Amino acid sequence: MTVLDVLVTAKPPLEKDGDGVFRIGQTRVRLETVLAAFQQGCTPEAIAFKYPALALADIYAVIAYYLQHREEVEAYLAQPNLDIRNGEQEIEARFPSAGVRDRLLARRVGNG
Repeated sequence: MTVLDVLVTAKPPLEKDGDGVFRIGQTRVRLETVLAAFQQGCTPEAIAFKYPALALADIYAVIAYYLQHREEVEAYLAQPNLDIRNGEQEIEARFPSAGVRDRLLARRVGNG
């Protein structure tokens, strides 16, 4: 058996929590936090400095996984934004913001 026979592709150090959020290893640091720093130009070493709970090897592994599976990771990253937009639309439908300023000013004048 050669060394190459022993090498296997390692699973990225990602853990999905009960809320469906991917975190790096056993830490509370979110996948999107690491990727946002990477996309803003931070090196893995700089990310490790910012988030000392993370192992440098885990940061490299997560970035490598992202680069190899960009479409799937981008779809995951886009999902929370979709949920936020849907929530904002629901709130706007239930509590329209149009005219809020005028109503508050009218209330202020009425109480003054």
